[in-house]
Amino acid sequence: MFAAPTWTKFSEATKADLDAIEAEESRSSGLIPARLLEYLHSIEGVKMDTMPLGAVDHCRQSATRAFRDGRDEEYVVCALLHDIGEALATFNHGDFAAALLRPYVSAENHWMVKHHPLFQGHYFFEHLGLDPDARDRYRGHPCYRRTVEFCALYDQVAFDPSYDSLPLDFFAPMVERVLARPAAVGDGLGPLALQETMAG
Repeated sequence: MFAAPTWTKFSEATKADLDAIEAEESRSSGLIPARLLEYLHSIEGVKMDTMPLGAVDHCRQSATRAFRDGRDEEYVVCALLHDIGEALATFNHGDFAAALLRPYVSAENHWMVKHHPLFQGHYFFEHLGLDPDARDRYRGHPCYRRTVEFCALYDQVAFDPSYDSLPLDFFAPMVERVLARPAAVGDGLGPLALQETMAG
């Protein structure tokens, strides 16, 4: 147990206070997978009347398709969580999911999740008066083909109510393993690199 804090401004906090905060944050971060899964369960079945599936059922189907195609565990978790921000950050849900996953996944998967809404628009932007080839501004980027493939194989096709999607609990151990360990600092996405980014 930690002593109750006596400071009311960060300028008053001592090194001992910050050490205690860091230790508590480390413990709390271990609860993130359970919190995410609890949130997904809480909105499972919630669906807009204009969509064939709700966001969670869509994500389960996306992850199931990726899993059955033999994708690695990190990729499957990205598929499961790629639209987790739909209800909370409707207009920038790719940024939301990417920020959540950034400390835990590769640079390639992070980029894929962050940019998938624009790439997904290839399949419907024309009906909204937008450019369906807007994704091509990233043509030549190392992750362009990866994101095109994700949307084609696991995102835009994953709205089939008759598809036999695996339940959320099937993916729970994968979420726990992927989010249990921050990515290597050397890839620019680890916690120390994030600290340096904020400090810069």
